[in-house]
Amino acid sequence: MATFQTLRDLATEAALISSSASVLGWDQETYLPAQGSAWRSRQLAWLAGRAHELATSNSWRRALEEAEPDNPRDAASLEEMRRDFERAEKLPTSFVERETELTSQAKHAWAAARSHDDFAAFAPFLQQLVDLLREKADRWGYENEAYDALLEPYERGWTAEGLAELFDQLGPELREIATSAVERSRSRSAHLPEGPFPVEQQMAFNRKVAEALGFEFTQGRIDTTTHPFCTTLGPADVRLTTRYEVTDFTSSLFGVMHEAGHGLYELGMRPADFGLPAGSACSYGIHESQSRLWENHVGRSRAFWEHWYPIAIEHFPQLRDLSLDAFLSFVWKAEFSPIRVEADEATYDLHILLRFGIERRLMSGELAVADVPAAWNDAFEASFGMRPRDNREGCLQDIHWSMGGIGYFPTYTLGNLGAAQLFAAARRDASVEAGLQQANYAPLLDWLRSRVHDFGATLSPADLIRQATGSDPSAEAHLNHLRERY
Repeated sequence: MATFQTLRDLATEAALISSSASVLGWDQETYLPAQGSAWRSRQLAWLAGRAHELATSNSWRRALEEAEPDNPRDAASLEEMRRDFERAEKLPTSFVERETELTSQAKHAWAAARSHDDFAAFAPFLQQLVDLLREKADRWGYENEAYDALLEPYERGWTAEGLAELFDQLGPELREIATSAVERSRSRSAHLPEGPFPVEQQMAFNRKVAEALGFEFTQGRIDTTTHPFCTTLGPADVRLTTRYEVTDFTSSLFGVMHEAGHGLYELGMRPADFGLPAGSACSYGIHESQSRLWENHVGRSRAFWEHWYPIAIEHFPQLRDLSLDAFLSFVWKAEFSPIRVEADEATYDLHILLRFGIERRLMSGELAVADVPAAWNDAFEASFGMRPRDNREGCLQDIHWSMGGIGYFPTYTLGNLGAAQLFAAARRDASVEAGLQQANYAPLLDWLRSRVHDFGATLSPADLIRQATGSDPSAEAHLNHLRERY
Protein backbone atom coordinates (compact mmCIF):
# COMPACT_ATOMS: atom_id res chain seq x y z
CA MET A 1 0.00 0.00 0.00
CA ALA A 2 1.51 3.31 -1.12
CA THR A 3 1.93 6.22 1.25
CA PHE A 4 2.13 9.93 0.60
CA GLN A 5 5.91 9.73 1.06
CA THR A 6 6.42 8.35 -2.46
CA LEU A 7 4.75 11.43 -3.91
CA ARG A 8 6.69 13.68 -1.54
CA ASP A 9 9.97 12.15 -2.78
CA LEU A 10 9.03 12.76 -6.41
CA ALA A 11 8.00 16.33 -5.60
CA THR A 12 11.37 16.90 -3.95
CA GLU A 13 13.14 15.64 -7.06
CA ALA A 14 11.08 18.01 -9.21
CA ALA A 15 11.87 20.85 -6.82
CA LEU A 16 15.58 20.12 -7.14
CA ILE A 17 15.32 20.53 -10.91
CA SER A 18 13.14 23.65 -10.84
CA SER A 19 15.18 25.35 -8.11
CA SER A 20 18.36 24.66 -10.10
CA ALA A 21 16.69 26.42 -13.02
CA SER A 22 15.87 29.28 -10.65
CA VAL A 23 19.56 29.68 -9.87
CA LEU A 24 20.30 30.01 -13.58
CA GLY A 25 17.38 32.42 -13.99
CA TRP A 26 18.56 34.60 -11.10
CA ASP A 27 22.06 34.67 -12.56
CA GLN A 28 20.61 35.55 -15.97
CA GLU A 29 18.98 38.66 -14.49
CA THR A 30 21.96 39.76 -12.38
CA TYR A 31 25.43 38.65 -13.53
CA LEU A 32 25.19 36.76 -16.83
CA PRO A 33 27.44 38.25 -19.54
CA ALA A 34 25.52 39.31 -22.64
CA GLN A 35 27.02 36.66 -24.91
CA GLY A 36 26.04 33.89 -22.51
CA SER A 37 22.32 34.31 -23.15
CA ALA A 38 21.96 31.83 -26.01
CA TRP A 39 23.47 28.92 -24.06
CA ARG A 40 21.53 29.94 -20.94
CA SER A 41 18.32 29.70 -22.95
CA ARG A 42 19.20 26.12 -23.89
CA GLN A 43 20.11 25.25 -20.28
CA LEU A 44 16.81 26.56 -18.98
CA ALA A 45 14.84 24.84 -21.73
CA TRP A 46 16.56 21.51 -21.01
CA LEU A 47 15.86 21.74 -17.27
CA ALA A 48 12.23 22.71 -17.89
CA GLY A 49 11.87 19.71 -20.15
CA ARG A 50 13.29 17.33 -17.55
CA ALA A 51 11.03 18.75 -14.84
CA HIS A 52 8.02 18.39 -17.10
CA GLU A 53 8.91 14.82 -18.04
CA LEU A 54 9.08 13.91 -14.36
CA ALA A 55 5.85 15.73 -13.48
CA THR A 56 3.96 13.89 -16.24
CA SER A 57 5.66 10.49 -15.88
CA ASN A 58 3.95 7.19 -15.18
CA SER A 59 5.69 7.12 -11.79
CA TRP A 60 4.12 10.45 -10.92
CA ARG A 61 0.73 9.31 -12.18
CA ARG A 62 0.87 6.12 -10.09
CA ALA A 63 1.96 8.03 -7.01
CA LEU A 64 -0.98 10.41 -7.43
CA GLU A 65 -3.39 7.51 -7.86
CA GLU A 66 -2.07 5.46 -4.95
CA ALA A 67 -1.06 8.10 -2.39
CA GLU A 68 -2.82 7.88 0.95
CA PRO A 69 -2.31 11.13 2.88
CA ASP A 70 -1.92 10.88 6.64
CA ASN A 71 -3.37 14.29 7.46
CA PRO A 72 -5.58 17.06 6.00
CA ARG A 73 -2.55 19.11 4.99
CA ASP A 74 -1.18 16.33 2.78
CA ALA A 75 -4.69 15.64 1.50
CA ALA A 76 -5.00 19.25 0.34
CA SER A 77 -1.59 19.01 -1.36
CA LEU A 78 -2.65 15.81 -3.10
CA GLU A 79 -5.83 17.43 -4.44
CA GLU A 80 -3.87 20.38 -5.82
CA MET A 81 -1.17 18.12 -7.33
CA ARG A 82 -3.80 16.09 -9.13
CA ARG A 83 -5.20 19.29 -10.62
CA ASP A 84 -1.69 20.37 -11.68
CA PHE A 85 -1.03 16.96 -13.24
CA GLU A 86 -4.14 17.16 -15.38
CA ARG A 87 -2.95 20.46 -16.82
CA ALA A 88 0.70 19.42 -17.15
CA GLU A 89 0.01 16.25 -19.12
CA LYS A 90 -1.82 18.32 -21.74
CA LEU A 91 1.50 19.98 -22.63
CA PRO A 92 4.10 17.86 -24.48
CA THR A 93 7.68 18.14 -23.28
CA SER A 94 8.61 19.62 -26.65
CA PHE A 95 6.12 22.44 -26.06
CA VAL A 96 7.52 23.20 -22.59
CA GLU A 97 11.08 23.30 -23.94
CA ARG A 98 10.00 25.52 -26.82
CA GLU A 99 8.22 27.90 -24.45
CA THR A 100 11.18 28.12 -22.07
CA GLU A 101 13.69 28.77 -24.84
CA LEU A 102 11.45 31.37 -26.46
CA THR A 103 10.87 33.31 -23.23
CA SER A 104 14.57 33.27 -22.39
CA GLN A 105 15.38 34.69 -25.84
CA ALA A 106 12.48 37.14 -25.70
CA LYS A 107 13.68 38.64 -22.41
CA HIS A 108 16.96 39.61 -24.01
CA ALA A 109 15.19 40.88 -27.13
CA TRP A 110 12.87 42.97 -24.95
CA ALA A 111 15.79 44.46 -22.97
CA ALA A 112 17.54 45.50 -26.19
CA ALA A 113 14.36 46.82 -27.77
CA ARG A 114 13.52 48.82 -24.66
CA SER A 115 16.96 50.37 -24.47
CA HIS A 116 16.71 51.49 -28.11
CA ASP A 117 12.99 52.35 -28.04
CA ASP A 118 12.49 49.88 -30.88
CA PHE A 119 9.14 48.09 -30.60
CA ALA A 120 9.56 46.66 -34.10
CA ALA A 121 12.57 44.65 -32.87
CA PHE A 122 10.49 43.06 -30.10
CA ALA A 123 7.27 42.63 -32.09
CA PRO A 124 8.26 39.30 -33.75
CA PHE A 125 8.99 37.80 -30.32
CA LEU A 126 5.73 39.12 -28.90
CA GLN A 127 3.85 37.62 -31.85
CA GLN A 128 5.49 34.24 -31.24
CA LEU A 129 4.62 34.47 -27.55
CA VAL A 130 0.98 35.35 -28.24
CA ASP A 131 0.72 32.45 -30.71
CA LEU A 132 2.33 30.08 -28.24
CA LEU A 133 0.05 31.19 -25.39
CA ARG A 134 -3.03 30.73 -27.57
CA GLU A 135 -1.81 27.21 -28.30
CA LYS A 136 -1.24 26.67 -24.59
CA ALA A 137 -4.74 27.86 -23.75
CA ASP A 138 -6.21 25.57 -26.41
CA ARG A 139 -4.31 22.60 -25.00
CA TRP A 140 -5.50 23.36 -21.46
CA GLY A 141 -9.04 24.14 -22.53
CA TYR A 142 -11.41 26.89 -21.44
CA GLU A 143 -15.11 27.69 -21.45
CA ASN A 144 -15.34 31.31 -22.56
CA GLU A 145 -12.03 32.79 -23.75
CA ALA A 146 -8.36 31.85 -23.97
CA TYR A 147 -7.43 34.44 -21.33
CA ASP A 148 -9.32 32.37 -18.73
CA ALA A 149 -6.92 29.46 -19.20
CA LEU A 150 -3.91 31.74 -18.76
CA LEU A 151 -5.31 33.25 -15.54
CA GLU A 152 -5.70 29.88 -13.82
CA PRO A 153 -2.00 29.26 -12.95
CA TYR A 154 -1.71 32.76 -11.50
CA GLU A 155 -5.01 33.22 -9.71
CA ARG A 156 -7.15 30.15 -9.27
CA GLY A 157 -10.86 30.88 -9.45
CA TRP A 158 -10.81 34.07 -11.53
CA THR A 159 -12.04 34.52 -15.11
CA ALA A 160 -11.54 37.39 -17.54
CA GLU A 161 -15.23 38.23 -17.28
CA GLY A 162 -15.05 38.30 -13.48
CA LEU A 163 -11.98 40.55 -13.56
CA ALA A 164 -13.60 42.85 -16.11
CA GLU A 165 -16.64 43.21 -13.85
CA LEU A 166 -14.43 43.98 -10.82
CA PHE A 167 -12.26 46.44 -12.73
CA ASP A 168 -15.29 48.16 -14.26
CA GLN A 169 -16.59 48.73 -10.72
CA LEU A 170 -13.21 49.87 -9.41
CA GLY A 171 -12.22 52.07 -12.33
CA PRO A 172 -14.42 55.13 -11.71
CA GLU A 173 -13.62 55.28 -7.98
CA LEU A 174 -9.92 54.75 -8.59
CA ARG A 175 -9.86 57.55 -11.16
CA GLU A 176 -11.72 59.85 -8.77
CA ILE A 177 -9.29 59.10 -5.91
CA ALA A 178 -6.27 59.42 -8.20
CA THR A 179 -7.40 62.74 -9.67
CA SER A 180 -8.08 64.18 -6.21
CA ALA A 181 -4.75 62.90 -4.87
CA VAL A 182 -2.79 64.37 -7.79
CA GLU A 183 -4.51 67.75 -7.39
CA ARG A 184 -3.74 67.83 -3.66
CA SER A 185 -0.11 66.88 -4.27
CA ARG A 186 0.30 69.69 -6.78
CA SER A 187 -0.66 72.19 -4.08
CA ARG A 188 2.11 70.98 -1.77
CA SER A 189 5.88 71.21 -1.87
CA ALA A 190 7.08 67.62 -1.94
CA HIS A 191 10.72 67.23 -2.90
CA LEU A 192 13.81 65.53 -1.51
CA PRO A 193 16.94 67.59 -0.92
CA GLU A 194 19.43 67.48 -3.74
CA GLY A 195 21.48 64.28 -3.96
CA PRO A 196 23.52 62.36 -4.34
CA PHE A 197 22.29 59.67 -1.98
CA PRO A 198 25.31 57.32 -2.20
CA VAL A 199 24.47 53.78 -3.26
CA GLU A 200 26.64 52.36 -0.45
CA GLN A 201 24.59 54.25 2.14
CA GLN A 202 21.36 53.15 0.50
CA MET A 203 22.52 49.54 0.70
CA ALA A 204 23.34 49.89 4.40
CA PHE A 205 20.01 51.56 5.24
CA ASN A 206 17.99 49.07 3.18
CA ARG A 207 19.65 46.16 4.93
CA LYS A 208 18.78 47.55 8.37
CA VAL A 209 15.15 47.94 7.37
CA ALA A 210 14.93 44.47 5.80
CA GLU A 211 16.42 42.93 8.92
CA ALA A 212 13.95 44.81 11.11
CA LEU A 213 11.05 43.44 9.09
CA GLY A 214 12.33 39.93 9.80
CA PHE A 215 14.27 39.07 6.64
CA GLU A 216 17.17 36.79 7.59
CA PHE A 217 20.36 37.41 5.63
CA THR A 218 21.56 33.91 6.55
CA GLN A 219 18.73 32.82 4.22
CA GLY A 220 19.00 35.41 1.48
CA ARG A 221 20.73 38.41 -0.04
CA ILE A 222 20.06 41.61 -2.02
CA ASP A 223 21.51 42.18 -5.49
CA THR A 224 21.14 44.81 -8.21
CA THR A 225 19.10 44.43 -11.39
CA THR A 226 17.20 46.49 -13.95
CA HIS A 227 13.79 45.09 -13.03
CA PRO A 228 13.52 44.26 -9.29
CA PHE A 229 12.30 40.80 -8.36
CA CYS A 230 12.44 38.12 -5.69
CA THR A 231 13.24 34.50 -6.43
CA THR A 232 13.47 31.37 -4.30
CA LEU A 233 16.44 29.10 -4.92
CA GLY A 234 15.72 26.73 -2.04
CA PRO A 235 13.83 26.43 1.25
CA ALA A 236 16.40 28.68 2.97
CA ASP A 237 17.71 30.67 0.00
CA VAL A 238 15.67 33.67 -1.16
CA ARG A 239 17.21 36.37 -3.35
CA LEU A 240 15.96 39.95 -3.43
CA THR A 241 16.98 42.49 -6.05
CA THR A 242 16.52 46.24 -6.37
CA ARG A 243 17.81 49.17 -8.41
CA TYR A 244 19.33 52.41 -7.18
CA GLU A 245 18.81 56.07 -8.02
CA VAL A 246 21.34 58.48 -6.52
CA THR A 247 18.71 61.24 -6.58
CA ASP A 248 16.10 59.32 -4.54
CA PHE A 249 16.98 56.81 -1.84
CA THR A 250 13.33 55.84 -1.32
CA SER A 251 13.19 54.16 -4.74
CA SER A 252 15.53 51.36 -3.75
CA LEU A 253 14.18 51.25 -0.19
CA PHE A 254 10.58 50.65 -1.18
CA GLY A 255 11.81 48.18 -3.79
CA VAL A 256 13.61 46.24 -1.06
CA MET A 257 10.58 46.37 1.26
CA HIS A 258 8.37 45.14 -1.55
CA GLU A 259 10.66 42.25 -2.48
CA ALA A 260 11.29 41.47 1.20
CA GLY A 261 7.54 41.00 1.56
CA HIS A 262 7.73 38.33 -1.14
CA GLY A 263 10.78 36.83 0.55
CA LEU A 264 9.20 36.73 4.00
CA TYR A 265 6.28 34.82 2.51
CA GLU A 266 8.60 32.27 0.89
CA LEU A 267 10.61 31.83 4.09
CA GLY A 268 7.42 31.61 6.15
CA MET A 269 6.34 28.31 4.64
CA ARG A 270 7.45 24.99 6.12
CA PRO A 271 10.82 23.87 4.69
CA ALA A 272 9.75 20.23 4.93
CA ASP A 273 6.98 20.95 2.42
CA PHE A 274 9.24 22.61 -0.16
CA GLY A 275 8.08 21.40 -3.57
CA LEU A 276 4.59 20.51 -2.38
CA PRO A 277 1.54 22.79 -2.65
CA ALA A 278 1.60 23.04 1.16
CA GLY A 279 5.03 24.65 0.83
CA SER A 280 4.17 26.85 -2.16
CA ALA A 281 2.47 30.23 -2.49
CA CYS A 282 -1.31 30.22 -2.62
CA SER A 283 -1.43 32.46 -5.70
CA TYR A 284 0.34 35.37 -7.32
CA GLY A 285 -2.25 37.75 -5.93
CA ILE A 286 -1.71 36.48 -2.38
CA HIS A 287 2.05 36.76 -2.96
CA GLU A 288 1.59 40.34 -4.10
CA SER A 289 -0.56 41.07 -1.06
CA GLN A 290 2.45 40.32 1.12
CA SER A 291 4.81 42.64 -0.76
CA ARG A 292 2.25 45.45 -0.97
CA LEU A 293 1.42 45.13 2.71
CA TRP A 294 5.03 45.66 3.79
CA GLU A 295 5.85 48.27 1.17
CA ASN A 296 2.73 50.44 1.37
CA HIS A 297 0.82 49.79 4.56
CA VAL A 298 3.92 49.54 6.74
CA GLY A 299 6.66 51.32 4.80
CA ARG A 300 4.70 54.40 3.78
CA SER A 301 3.01 54.94 7.15
CA ARG A 302 3.69 57.80 9.53
CA ALA A 303 4.41 55.34 12.36
CA PHE A 304 7.15 53.72 10.28
CA TRP A 305 8.91 56.99 9.52
CA GLU A 306 8.61 58.39 13.02
CA HIS A 307 11.09 55.66 13.93
CA TRP A 308 13.13 55.37 10.71
CA TYR A 309 13.47 58.98 9.62
CA PRO A 310 16.14 59.83 12.25
CA ILE A 311 18.06 56.75 11.12
CA ALA A 312 17.70 57.81 7.48
CA ILE A 313 19.16 61.21 8.43
CA GLU A 314 22.22 59.45 9.86
CA HIS A 315 22.78 57.80 6.48
CA PHE A 316 21.81 60.84 4.38
CA PRO A 317 22.72 64.06 6.26
CA GLN A 318 21.09 66.33 3.67
CA LEU A 319 17.71 65.23 5.09
CA ARG A 320 18.36 67.21 8.32
CA ASP A 321 16.77 70.34 6.88
CA LEU A 322 13.65 68.49 5.74
CA SER A 323 10.94 68.01 8.37
CA LEU A 324 9.18 64.69 8.82
CA ASP A 325 5.91 66.19 7.59
CA ALA A 326 7.61 67.53 4.46
CA PHE A 327 9.26 64.16 3.87
CA LEU A 328 5.91 62.37 4.24
CA SER A 329 4.41 64.75 1.70
CA PHE A 330 7.09 63.48 -0.67
CA VAL A 331 6.43 59.82 0.23
CA TRP A 332 2.69 60.31 -0.28
CA LYS A 333 3.06 62.41 -3.41
CA ALA A 334 0.65 61.41 -6.17
CA GLU A 335 1.18 62.18 -9.82
CA PHE A 336 0.22 60.70 -13.14
CA SER A 337 3.34 58.92 -14.37
CA PRO A 338 3.76 56.72 -17.44
CA ILE A 339 5.94 54.24 -15.52
CA ARG A 340 4.09 51.57 -13.53
CA VAL A 341 6.94 50.63 -11.18
CA GLU A 342 7.31 54.30 -10.21
CA ALA A 343 3.57 54.84 -9.70
CA ASP A 344 2.20 55.87 -6.31
CA GLU A 345 -0.58 54.01 -4.52
CA ALA A 346 -3.28 56.40 -5.75
CA THR A 347 -2.57 55.85 -9.45
CA TYR A 348 -1.01 52.37 -9.54
CA ASP A 349 -4.10 50.29 -10.19
CA LEU A 350 -4.97 52.36 -13.25
CA HIS A 351 -1.82 50.95 -14.86
CA ILE A 352 -3.07 47.41 -14.20
CA LEU A 353 -6.53 48.07 -15.62
CA LEU A 354 -4.89 49.36 -18.80
CA ARG A 355 -2.67 46.28 -19.17
CA PHE A 356 -5.54 43.88 -18.53
CA GLY A 357 -7.53 45.46 -21.34
CA ILE A 358 -4.60 45.27 -23.77
CA GLU A 359 -3.84 41.64 -22.89
CA ARG A 360 -7.43 40.51 -23.21
CA ARG A 361 -7.71 42.09 -26.66
CA LEU A 362 -4.38 40.56 -27.72
CA MET A 363 -5.45 37.07 -26.76
CA SER A 364 -8.86 37.36 -28.41
CA GLY A 365 -7.30 38.58 -31.66
CA GLU A 366 -9.14 41.88 -31.50
CA LEU A 367 -5.78 43.68 -31.20
CA ALA A 368 -2.87 42.90 -33.53
CA VAL A 369 0.67 42.94 -32.16
CA ALA A 370 1.68 45.67 -34.59
CA ASP A 371 -1.07 47.91 -33.20
CA VAL A 372 -0.09 47.54 -29.54
CA PRO A 373 1.87 50.84 -29.24
CA ALA A 374 -1.00 52.95 -30.58
CA ALA A 375 -3.61 51.08 -28.53
CA TRP A 376 -1.48 51.47 -25.42
CA ASN A 377 -0.99 55.20 -25.94
CA ASP A 378 -4.70 55.80 -26.61
CA ALA A 379 -5.73 53.85 -23.50
CA PHE A 380 -3.12 55.63 -21.40
CA GLU A 381 -4.33 59.05 -22.52
CA ALA A 382 -7.90 58.08 -21.67
CA SER A 383 -6.95 57.09 -18.12
CA PHE A 384 -4.09 59.47 -17.33
CA GLY A 385 -4.74 62.48 -19.52
CA MET A 386 -1.37 62.32 -21.26
CA ARG A 387 0.52 60.16 -23.75
CA PRO A 388 3.86 58.39 -23.18
CA ARG A 389 6.77 60.14 -24.86
CA ASP A 390 7.99 56.90 -26.44
CA ASN A 391 7.58 53.13 -26.22
CA ARG A 392 10.08 52.90 -23.38
CA GLU A 393 7.54 54.83 -21.35
CA GLY A 394 4.74 52.87 -22.94
CA CYS A 395 4.32 49.29 -24.05
CA LEU A 396 8.00 48.32 -23.71
CA GLN A 397 8.40 49.28 -20.05
CA ASP A 398 7.49 45.91 -18.45
CA ILE A 399 9.34 42.60 -18.67
CA HIS A 400 6.26 40.41 -18.17
CA TRP A 401 5.20 39.80 -21.77
CA SER A 402 8.72 38.74 -22.69
CA MET A 403 8.43 36.12 -19.94
CA GLY A 404 5.18 34.81 -21.42
CA GLY A 405 3.36 36.33 -18.45
CA ILE A 406 0.07 37.32 -20.05
CA GLY A 407 -2.48 36.95 -17.26
CA TYR A 408 0.01 38.05 -14.59
CA PHE A 409 -0.79 41.78 -14.39
CA PRO A 410 -4.27 41.50 -12.78
CA THR A 411 -2.67 39.83 -9.77
CA TYR A 412 -1.08 43.17 -8.84
CA THR A 413 -4.45 44.80 -8.20
CA LEU A 414 -5.78 41.64 -6.55
CA GLY A 415 -2.69 41.85 -4.36
CA ASN A 416 -3.48 45.45 -3.42
CA LEU A 417 -7.00 44.44 -2.41
CA GLY A 418 -5.70 41.51 -0.36
CA ALA A 419 -2.99 43.58 1.31
CA ALA A 420 -5.46 46.17 2.56
CA GLN A 421 -7.93 43.57 3.79
CA LEU A 422 -5.25 41.52 5.58
CA PHE A 423 -3.60 44.58 7.14
CA ALA A 424 -6.91 45.90 8.44
CA ALA A 425 -7.64 42.52 10.01
CA ALA A 426 -4.13 42.24 11.50
CA ARG A 427 -4.41 45.67 13.14
CA ARG A 428 -7.45 44.48 15.07
CA ASP A 429 -4.93 42.41 17.06
CA ALA A 430 -3.73 44.71 19.85
CA SER A 431 -0.21 43.27 19.84
CA VAL A 432 0.16 43.94 16.11
CA GLU A 433 -1.01 47.54 16.43
CA ALA A 434 1.22 48.17 19.44
CA GLY A 435 4.18 46.66 17.61
CA LEU A 436 3.67 48.90 14.58
CA GLN A 437 3.71 51.99 16.79
CA GLN A 438 6.99 50.83 18.37
CA ALA A 439 8.73 49.71 15.14
CA ASN A 440 8.44 46.11 16.31
CA TYR A 441 7.28 44.16 13.28
CA ALA A 442 7.50 40.67 14.80
CA PRO A 443 3.82 40.57 15.90
CA LEU A 444 2.66 41.45 12.37
CA LEU A 445 4.99 38.88 10.80
CA ASP A 446 3.80 36.24 13.28
CA TRP A 447 0.18 37.09 12.43
CA LEU A 448 0.86 36.70 8.71
CA ARG A 449 2.78 33.47 9.18
CA SER A 450 0.02 31.83 11.20
CA ARG A 451 -2.85 33.02 8.98
CA VAL A 452 -1.31 33.19 5.50
CA HIS A 453 2.18 31.75 5.07
CA ASP A 454 1.71 28.44 6.88
CA PHE A 455 -1.20 27.34 4.69
CA GLY A 456 0.79 27.47 1.46
CA ALA A 457 -1.53 26.57 -1.41
CA THR A 458 -3.76 24.24 0.61
CA LEU A 459 -6.58 26.80 0.39
CA SER A 460 -7.91 28.75 -2.57
CA PRO A 461 -7.05 32.48 -2.58
CA ALA A 462 -10.63 33.42 -1.69
CA ASP A 463 -10.80 30.87 1.13
CA LEU A 464 -7.45 32.03 2.51
CA ILE A 465 -8.59 35.67 2.66
CA ARG A 466 -11.93 34.64 4.13
CA GLN A 467 -10.30 32.50 6.83
CA ALA A 468 -7.64 35.09 7.72
CA THR A 469 -9.92 38.14 7.87
CA GLY A 470 -13.37 36.76 8.61
CA SER A 471 -14.79 38.40 5.47
CA ASP A 472 -15.18 37.59 1.79
CA PRO A 473 -12.56 39.13 -0.51
CA SER A 474 -13.50 42.74 -1.12
CA ALA A 475 -12.19 46.04 -2.50
CA GLU A 476 -13.62 47.99 0.46
CA ALA A 477 -10.47 48.00 2.63
CA HIS A 478 -8.27 49.08 -0.30
CA LEU A 479 -10.53 51.95 -1.28
CA ASN A 480 -10.83 53.02 2.36
CA HIS A 481 -7.04 52.97 2.68
CA LEU A 482 -6.60 55.13 -0.42
CA ARG A 483 -9.26 57.61 0.71
CA GLU A 484 -7.69 57.88 4.16
CA ARG A 485 -4.16 58.37 2.85
CA TYR A 486 -5.00 60.70 -0.03
